Amino acid sequence: MSQGPEEWNAWREANSSIQHPDLSAIDLRNINLYGANFQGAELGGAIFRGVDLRKADFAGASLCKADLSWATLYQAQLNGANLTEALLRGADLRRATLHDAILQQADLRDANLRAADLYQANLRGAMLASAVLVEANLTKADLTNCSVYGISAWENNLTEAKQEGLIITPPDQPTIHVDNLEIAQFIYLLLNNQKLRDVIRTVGQKGVLILGRFFPPERKDVLDKIRDRVRELGYLPMMFDFERATEKDFTETIKILAGLSLFVIVDITDPKSAPLELQATVPDYKIPFVPIIQKGQNPFAMFKDLIAYPWVIKPVRSYDSQETLVEMLEDAIIKPAIEKHNELVQIKAKDLEIEDIRKVSSE
Repeated sequence: MSQGPEEWNAWREANSSIQHPDLSAIDLRNINLYGANFQGAELGGAIFRGVDLRKADFAGASLCKADLSWATLYQAQLNGANLTEALLRGADLRRATLHDAILQQADLRDANLRAADLYQANLRGAMLASAVLVEANLTKADLTNCSVYGISAWENNLTEAKQEGLIITPPDQPTIHVDNLEIAQFIYLLLNNQKLRDVIRTVGQKGVLILGRFFPPERKDVLDKIRDRVRELGYLPMMFDFERATEKDFTETIKILAGLSLFVIVDITDPKSAPLELQATVPDYKIPFVPIIQKGQNPFAMFKDLIAYPWVIKPVRSYDSQETLVEMLEDAIIKPAIEKHNELVQIKAKDLEIEDIRKVSSE
């Protein structure tokens, strides 16, 4: 093994009758094992710390209590491998295949499992604190009692996955369990009220929802320019591609984003989704809406009903070019929106007037 993967793979091929070579507790640190064939090998307690194992094949191998900390296992094959109590802290497992792998009690803290395929993998009791699981396939995986504090989990496939007893708190705090990986981060945020208040306050004070057409490309380019300028001015721009949304996604998402926003900028030039976006939000959300339109265009027919709401800023701002729009965005759009926001805050803060009914009747 000290000579590298080519010699080892050649030996495996020449000795194919030895299906389970015993390499238990072997120390392979400082050896490049790119593409090495460890199919079915007995590797319990083996040390691979920091080793280059890209595209290595560990299918059916026994790696119980093996040390793979900080190893590079990019696109490695680990189908059916037994990694019970293995040390995988900081390991690079991006796009690794782990179908039916056994990872019970494995230490995967800080590991990168982005786009890894963990179909039907057994992760019961694994430590996943601060691990990256973005776009990982966890179909039918067993995540029971995993520690998921600080995990990054986005766009996961969790079809039929077992998610019971996920631990969302760090080891030095009282243990709190939830049963859904996708909401684990949010639940922890809820429990830390100060952090939640800070998040809501930040979004409420800085969030700017930008609406308009994403197609053709020149329409999206306008929105991109607005977004970049809004960011430059210290706000938090939010854009959602309604061209691709289903009706259910559209209605729910537009309302959520509008409810979180300080104000809304909506380009009603040659509108497609804008009428629906505004109908779904303007009547129910007392936040500033700033409509803009390219010079030479006319607002859609029903817009006159929406502009009657006092929180829709009038008149509609027109622009002759993207350059003019970006140049004048702060003075012509941002400042009036902030002024309207402050006005609405004062109105909402007024005490509710109460009057004795006898006084009313006497008049």
